[in-house]
Amino acid sequence: MTRTLHITIGTRPDRNGLEDTLGAIDEDEDVDPKPSRLSIESLATFGRIFRPTNLELLEAIVEHNPSSIRELARLVERHPPEVTENVHELADYGLIELEDNGRAKRPTVWYDEFEFSGDVPIRGLDTDSDAPVAP
Repeated sequence: MTRTLHITIGTRPDRNGLEDTLGAIDEDEDVDPKPSRLSIESLATFGRIFRPTNLELLEAIVEHNPSSIRELARLVERHPPEVTENVHELADYGLIELEDNGRAKRPTVWYDEFEFSGDVPIRGLDTDSDAPVAP
Protein backbone atom coordinates (compact mmCIF):
# COMPACT_ATOMS: atom_id res chain seq x y z
CA MET A 1 0.00 0.00 0.00
CA THR A 2 1.38 3.40 -0.98
CA ARG A 3 1.43 5.95 1.84
CA THR A 4 0.83 9.43 0.44
CA LEU A 5 1.31 12.80 2.12
CA HIS A 6 -1.20 15.27 0.61
CA ILE A 7 0.23 18.79 0.54
CA THR A 8 -1.79 21.93 -0.12
CA ILE A 9 -0.33 25.38 -0.68
CA GLY A 10 -1.85 28.68 0.35
CA THR A 11 -4.77 27.20 2.23
CA ARG A 12 -5.84 27.12 5.80
CA PRO A 13 -5.19 23.86 7.62
CA ASP A 14 -7.85 21.24 6.96
CA ARG A 15 -9.56 20.62 10.28
CA ASN A 16 -11.99 18.01 8.92
CA GLY A 17 -12.08 15.07 11.26
CA LEU A 18 -10.37 16.94 14.10
CA GLU A 19 -13.39 16.60 16.38
CA ASP A 20 -13.57 12.84 15.69
CA THR A 21 -9.85 12.44 16.34
CA LEU A 22 -10.04 14.33 19.62
CA GLY A 23 -13.04 12.22 20.65
CA ALA A 24 -11.13 9.03 19.86
CA ILE A 25 -8.22 10.24 21.98
CA ASP A 26 -10.60 10.98 24.87
CA GLU A 27 -11.97 7.43 24.57
CA ASP A 28 -8.43 5.94 24.57
CA GLU A 29 -8.94 4.60 21.05
CA ASP A 30 -6.04 4.11 18.66
CA VAL A 31 -5.40 7.16 16.50
CA ASP A 32 -3.01 7.25 13.54
CA PRO A 33 -0.22 9.56 14.73
CA LYS A 34 0.91 10.27 11.17
CA PRO A 35 -0.96 13.06 9.43
CA SER A 36 -1.99 12.40 5.85
CA ARG A 37 -2.23 16.12 5.05
CA LEU A 38 0.09 19.10 5.31
CA SER A 39 -1.05 22.67 4.66
CA ILE A 40 1.66 25.15 3.73
CA GLU A 41 0.71 28.78 4.14
CA SER A 42 2.73 30.43 1.38
CA LEU A 43 4.81 29.82 -1.71
CA ALA A 44 7.86 31.18 0.10
CA THR A 45 7.46 28.59 2.84
CA PHE A 46 6.87 25.88 0.25
CA GLY A 47 10.05 26.93 -1.57
CA ARG A 48 12.07 26.88 1.64
CA ILE A 49 10.81 23.47 2.76
CA PHE A 50 11.15 21.79 -0.65
CA ARG A 51 14.44 23.38 -1.72
CA PRO A 52 16.89 21.02 -3.44
CA THR A 53 19.04 20.48 -0.33
CA ASN A 54 16.01 19.29 1.66
CA LEU A 55 14.81 17.06 -1.17
CA GLU A 56 18.30 15.54 -1.29
CA LEU A 57 18.02 14.78 2.44
CA LEU A 58 14.60 13.16 2.03
CA GLU A 59 15.89 11.02 -0.82
CA ALA A 60 18.98 9.96 1.14
CA ILE A 61 16.86 9.02 4.16
CA VAL A 62 14.59 6.84 2.02
CA GLU A 63 17.40 5.23 0.02
CA HIS A 64 19.99 4.68 2.77
CA ASN A 65 18.03 4.55 6.05
CA PRO A 66 20.80 6.33 8.03
CA SER A 67 21.11 5.57 11.73
CA SER A 68 21.81 9.20 12.66
CA ILE A 69 21.86 12.76 11.41
CA ARG A 70 25.66 12.59 11.35
CA GLU A 71 25.52 9.57 9.03
CA LEU A 72 23.00 11.41 6.85
CA ALA A 73 25.41 14.36 6.64
CA ARG A 74 28.16 11.99 5.46
CA LEU A 75 25.85 10.52 2.83
CA VAL A 76 25.05 13.92 1.31
CA GLU A 77 28.59 15.25 1.88
CA ARG A 78 27.51 18.24 3.96
CA HIS A 79 28.47 19.59 7.39
CA PRO A 80 26.50 17.98 10.25
CA PRO A 81 25.34 21.32 11.80
CA GLU A 82 23.78 22.38 8.48
CA VAL A 83 22.10 19.00 8.01
CA THR A 84 20.87 19.07 11.62
CA GLU A 85 19.22 22.44 11.01
CA ASN A 86 17.54 21.21 7.81
CA VAL A 87 16.45 17.94 9.42
CA HIS A 88 14.83 19.78 12.34
CA GLU A 89 12.98 22.04 9.91
CA LEU A 90 11.68 18.98 8.03
CA ALA A 91 10.68 17.39 11.35
CA ASP A 92 8.88 20.59 12.45
CA TYR A 93 6.69 20.33 9.35
CA GLY A 94 6.09 16.61 9.88
CA LEU A 95 7.96 15.54 6.77
CA ILE A 96 10.31 13.32 8.76
CA GLU A 97 10.42 11.85 12.25
CA LEU A 98 13.42 11.74 14.54
CA GLU A 99 13.64 8.52 16.52
CA ASP A 100 15.92 8.11 19.50
CA ASN A 101 18.78 5.78 18.58
CA GLY A 102 20.99 5.75 21.65
CA ARG A 103 22.48 9.23 21.90
CA ALA A 104 21.76 9.91 18.24
CA LYS A 105 18.56 10.85 16.42
CA ARG A 106 17.61 8.63 13.50
CA PRO A 107 15.69 10.42 10.72
CA THR A 108 12.85 8.40 9.16
CA VAL A 109 10.22 9.03 6.50
CA TRP A 110 6.80 7.40 6.90
CA TYR A 111 5.30 8.11 3.45
CA ASP A 112 6.15 6.89 -0.04
CA GLU A 113 5.07 9.88 -2.11
CA PHE A 114 3.81 13.48 -2.09
CA GLU A 115 0.63 14.69 -3.73
CA PHE A 116 0.44 18.46 -4.23
CA SER A 117 -2.78 20.38 -4.68
CA GLY A 118 -4.24 23.80 -4.18
CA ASP A 119 -5.06 26.86 -6.16
CA VAL A 120 -2.24 29.37 -6.46
CA PRO A 121 -3.51 32.65 -7.89
CA ILE A 122 -1.07 34.82 -9.80
CA ARG A 123 -2.32 38.00 -8.15
CA GLY A 124 -1.91 38.51 -4.44
CA LEU A 125 0.62 35.75 -3.94
CA ASP A 126 1.96 35.62 -0.42
CA THR A 127 5.63 35.20 -1.23
CA ASP A 128 6.99 36.60 2.05
CA SER A 129 9.49 38.40 -0.11
CA ASP A 130 10.91 41.91 0.15
CA ALA A 131 11.15 42.09 -3.64
CA PRO A 132 9.15 44.89 -5.24
CA VAL A 133 5.80 43.88 -6.69
CA ALA A 134 4.88 45.12 -10.17
CA PRO A 135 1.57 47.05 -10.34
